Amino acid sequence: MFFKRKGKVREQQNRLLLSQLEMLKGKLDEQKQLINRSIDPSEEVLNRAKITEGLYSLLLREARASHASKNKQ
Repeated sequence: MFFKRKGKVREQQNRLLLSQLEMLKGKLDEQKQLINRSIDPSEEVLNRAKITEGLYSLLLREARASHASKNKQ
Protein backbone atom coordinates (compact mmCIF):
# COMPACT_ATOMS: atom_id res chain seq x y z
CA MET A 1 0.00 0.00 0.00
CA PHE A 2 2.61 2.54 1.04
CA PHE A 3 5.31 1.21 -1.25
CA LYS A 4 3.39 2.18 -4.39
CA ARG A 5 3.23 5.76 -3.17
CA LYS A 6 6.94 5.72 -2.40
CA GLY A 7 7.68 4.66 -5.97
CA LYS A 8 5.47 7.39 -7.41
CA VAL A 9 7.12 10.03 -5.24
CA ARG A 10 10.57 8.83 -6.30
CA GLU A 11 9.59 8.96 -9.98
CA GLN A 12 8.21 12.46 -9.53
CA GLN A 13 11.41 13.61 -7.82
CA ASN A 14 13.52 12.05 -10.57
CA ARG A 15 11.50 13.85 -13.26
CA LEU A 16 11.91 17.15 -11.41
CA LEU A 17 15.64 16.55 -11.00
CA LEU A 18 16.07 15.76 -14.69
CA SER A 19 14.10 18.83 -15.79
CA GLN A 20 16.24 21.03 -13.54
CA LEU A 21 19.36 19.40 -14.98
CA GLU A 22 18.24 20.15 -18.53
CA MET A 23 17.42 23.75 -17.64
CA LEU A 24 20.78 24.31 -15.96
CA LYS A 25 22.64 22.65 -18.85
CA GLY A 26 21.02 25.05 -21.31
CA LYS A 27 21.78 28.02 -19.07
CA LEU A 28 25.40 26.91 -18.64
CA ASP A 29 25.84 26.46 -22.40
CA GLU A 30 24.45 29.96 -23.02
CA GLN A 31 26.79 31.47 -20.45
CA LYS A 32 29.82 29.66 -21.89
CA GLN A 33 28.93 30.89 -25.39
CA LEU A 34 28.61 34.43 -24.05
CA ILE A 35 32.03 34.18 -22.41
CA ASN A 36 33.58 32.75 -25.58
CA ARG A 37 32.08 35.53 -27.73
CA SER A 38 33.16 38.27 -25.33
CA ILE A 39 36.48 40.00 -25.76
CA ASP A 40 36.81 40.78 -22.07
CA PRO A 41 34.04 39.13 -20.02
CA SER A 42 33.20 40.84 -16.74
CA GLU A 43 33.82 39.23 -13.37
CA GLU A 44 30.07 39.05 -12.77
CA VAL A 45 29.54 36.96 -15.91
CA LEU A 46 32.43 34.65 -15.00
CA ASN A 47 31.13 34.25 -11.44
CA ARG A 48 27.62 33.44 -12.65
CA ALA A 49 29.03 30.79 -14.96
CA LYS A 50 30.99 29.24 -12.09
CA ILE A 51 27.91 29.19 -9.86
CA THR A 52 25.80 27.63 -12.60
CA GLU A 53 28.49 25.05 -13.30
CA GLY A 54 28.64 24.18 -9.60
CA LEU A 55 24.87 23.77 -9.39
CA TYR A 56 24.86 21.64 -12.53
CA SER A 57 27.58 19.34 -11.21
CA LEU A 58 25.77 19.03 -7.86
CA LEU A 59 22.50 18.05 -9.55
CA LEU A 60 24.35 15.68 -11.87
CA ARG A 61 25.92 13.87 -8.92
CA GLU A 62 22.52 13.71 -7.24
CA ALA A 63 20.94 12.23 -10.38
CA ARG A 64 23.68 9.62 -10.63
CA ALA A 65 23.31 8.71 -6.97
CA SER A 66 19.55 8.25 -7.31
CA HIS A 67 19.95 6.37 -10.63
CA ALA A 68 17.61 8.79 -12.37
CA SER A 69 17.31 8.40 -16.13
CA LYS A 70 15.11 9.69 -18.92
CA ASN A 71 14.45 6.20 -20.23
CA LYS A 72 12.22 3.96 -18.16
CA GLN A 73 13.51 0.44 -17.89
